[in-house]
Amino acid sequence: MTSPPPDQPPVDLRTVLGKVVAVLFAFRADDHGVSLAELARRTGMPKGTLHRVVGDLVQVRLLDKADAGYRLSGQVFQLGMRASVERGLLEVATPFMEDLYERTHETVHLGVLDEASVVYVAKIGGHRQATSPSRIGGRMPLHCTAIGKALLAHSPPELLARVVETGLARRTPRTVTAPGLLRRQLDRVAETGVAYEYEESAVGIVCVAAPVLDAVERPVAAISVTGPATRFRPEGSATAVKAAAAGTAAVLARRDAPH
Repeated sequence: MTSPPPDQPPVDLRTVLGKVVAVLFAFRADDHGVSLAELARRTGMPKGTLHRVVGDLVQVRLLDKADAGYRLSGQVFQLGMRASVERGLLEVATPFMEDLYERTHETVHLGVLDEASVVYVAKIGGHRQATSPSRIGGRMPLHCTAIGKALLAHSPPELLARVVETGLARRTPRTVTAPGLLRRQLDRVAETGVAYEYEESAVGIVCVAAPVLDAVERPVAAISVTGPATRFRPEGSATAVKAAAAGTAAVLARRDAPH
């Protein structure tokens, strides 16, 4: 067995499937090309074995060979897009996100809860979009992002307890690391329906988010608008973000309702 990143299941390198999974999981969201030596370091596989596995993955077009090394292929992205839950969510949310972008001309995100992280499944931004650490398929902590707080405020209290127990990592000088203060913020989110971030995940970034809730008030996803602190006032977009999230939730509820 090998120890993968914390958000990935363990894999058994004694099996062919385990070797394939280990290689695919070794790639990170910000990789543009990974050398064979670096893949060997990340997977713990012997270079000879790794070379054969990587060659097979290139042949079936799950990996691409680039000048800088290897990278996940577009076919992997297409497979991910076939996941029925996220595909349905994207189909419904995209028109609301596009409308939100036209209203604000700032970066619009759609994120979902996965374990104790936010996973970004869509991002719309123009030429002047803020330099944000988020990327499609990337993960961010719950406690320091507006989307994360929107999801966390409407999740069972056990999730918050797990997040606090794991530790509220400080990403910037303004990251909330005190459990009591975070709980008060989440109470406010639950009361108002919107969450804010003020340079807590990255310096220079502010954000407002609202949850997409199902019929029993569980968070399906959250939608946010992000902009630079120098010009964007998130409070001014709170109503529009809430409307986009509510519209997405209403369409999802109609689609899921029994006929």
